[in-house]
Amino acid sequence: MKKIILNVEGMSCAHCERAVKNAVGELDGVESVIVDLPGKTVAIKYDSDSLTFEQFKTAIEEEDFTVVGQI
Repeated sequence: MKKIILNVEGMSCAHCERAVKNAVGELDGVESVIVDLPGKTVAIKYDSDSLTFEQFKTAIEEEDFTVVGQI
C-alpha cells in the first residue's frame, strides 16, 4: 500500500467531506480516505499498482473541488 496526501481547495463542510470520501473511495484499490477540512488535505491509502495521482485528481475535481498539488 502507498499513501498520498493531496491539497484540495473548496472543501468547507461535512457534505464536502462526504463527497470527496465517496468519490475517491469508489475507486478500485483505495483502502482508506481521510479528509482534513481545516488543513484542506485528503490522505489516501491505496494500491499503487492500480491507481495514479491523475485518477484521484479527476475523481475529486468531478465533485467540483480543486486539487492544487500533493504533499
